[in-house]
Amino acid sequence: MQIITKQILVQKILDYLNRKMTLQELVDWAEDGMMEGEISEENFDVIRDIIAALGLADVQVFGLSWDDCYEYLFKLGYRPGEKPSFSKKLGF
Repeated sequence: MQIITKQILVQKILDYLNRKMTLQELVDWAEDGMMEGEISEENFDVIRDIIAALGLADVQVFGLSWDDCYEYLFKLGYRPGEKPSFSKKLGF
């Protein structure tokens, strides 16, 4: 598994919001990331916390709302309607 950076995490959340992946696929990816992945040292705490929350998104008590996704994207430096500073890497 590749190193999980904030760019990769932003792309996964956007893929989910744009229905390119299902909730279960996002949860599975997050769970794999927590168990086997390497998290970038840059923004480690933020990335780790968001991945942990995504890994629980299939549990009814936790879930995953649009507001949650917006908050996660905001914490990662992405502003909907704006291209992130790393947009070239994401292909925006």
